[in-house]
Amino acid sequence: MATNETLYHPAAALVLFKPEGSDSGLYIEYYDMDENGCPVNPRPLSEREAQKLSKSLDTTAAVTKAFLTPEGLLPPYVLRINPANEGSVVWYTKAQKRMLYFRDSLGLASRELPVPALVWYADRHRLNVYAVRGNAKPRSGTPLCHAPFFNIYSNGNVCMGSVAVRIAKSATLEKFTKAWESYFFDSYFSHLIGGHNPIAGNLISLYKELAGAAQFPVSELLPNGTTVKDLLR
Repeated sequence: MATNETLYHPAAALVLFKPEGSDSGLYIEYYDMDENGCPVNPRPLSEREAQKLSKSLDTTAAVTKAFLTPEGLLPPYVLRINPANEGSVVWYTKAQKRMLYFRDSLGLASRELPVPALVWYADRHRLNVYAVRGNAKPRSGTPLCHAPFFNIYSNGNVCMGSVAVRIAKSATLEKFTKAWESYFFDSYFSHLIGGHNPIAGNLISLYKELAGAAQFPVSELLPNGTTVKDLLR
């Protein structure tokens, strides 16, 4: 078995025995593994070996428990943490300038451009992005708008294309949100999906006009008919 270019070999095996017709009175034997990966030298599991196994399991549980745990106080930009299933987070970012990368087919130069305040929803496997007017912290009734970017479906779901998304199961809350923001902004924007135009005007023309602009014109944002509350369910 290879993980992160480190080769692992089977070193031991545990076999659990139980009486026929009963789940009580369990007995565990420890086996060494020979050079061919076959179990040899069976013997009862020692107390020391049992303690080592228990410590290993505790470490695994601790790593899982650390997922989405804040590194300190809860960051003010986080709107909701949902630990159910594999966990999800809703957060926002203020209006700012970001480096945007475009495929040559769009005829746009990759450059730093102003973007509006955004609301993000993500779990370990998928990302939705929305825009909001204004720069204040969104409330549950704050209307959501379509995010003014390529590669986003009309429901806000981001098409990550060939980007290999790897969110660690031990990622803290801060690392989780920053990882998704990096995946989104560090990938190349390439096309509108299904004819969905996320703004009032033409997106390519708008990006050309934004070169050198200080702020994103929120008048271009189109409401999508939902509010932040719809992301908090």
